Parts: sequence; C-alpha cells; structure tokens
Amino acid sequence: MVRIAKSKIARKEKSDLLYKAIMTLESEEECYRFFQDLCTISELRSMEQRFEVAKLLSDGMIYTDILDRTGASSATISRVNRSLLGGTGGYEGVLEKLKEKE
Repeated sequence: MVRIAKSKIARKEKSDLLYKAIMTLESEEECYRFFQDLCTISELRSMEQRFEVAKLLSDGMIYTDILDRTGASSATISRVNRSLLGGTGGYEGVLEKLKEKE
C-alpha cells in the first residue's frame, strides 16, 4: 500500500512539472517546438485528432460525419464524447476560450 502511495506521488510530481512547463509557453511557435520535441508524430496526430473531434462534437456534428471528416474511429469519437459529457471540463474550458478569441 505504501508503494502505491509513493508511486502516485511521484506521478503527480512528474505531471505537475509537465503542466507547469506547458504553462510557461508564451506563443504558438513555442508550443509547436515544445510538443514536437516532447511527442512522437503519432502521439501528436492522436492528440490533434481527439481535439478536432471534441470541437466538432461541441459544434453539434454527428458521429458519422466526424468519422468521415477526421478518420477517427468510432471508439475515439465515443471516448471524446464521454469526456465532453462527463469529464473534468477540460475540453469545454479550452473550446470556450477559443470561441472567445474568435
């Protein structure tokens, strides 16, 4: 039991460090360079696809149209939709901020 607690603490510290690093980025170019170094191309494409799916779902697009437009699997679309409906509000918060900037 102590091992699990230490493991969770270590993971939280590592994730906190990553999130703090992301928050230091001041421009789109800095974000682009950081994520290019941090992630594989496959990881980036997956994140980009999930975020596009979230935006399209938020805009009211239906699953089949999203599948055709993005190439995302129905499982990915469903997972993103579950996050939109019952997640932590992360997608909604960012999507709202993007709408405000438009």
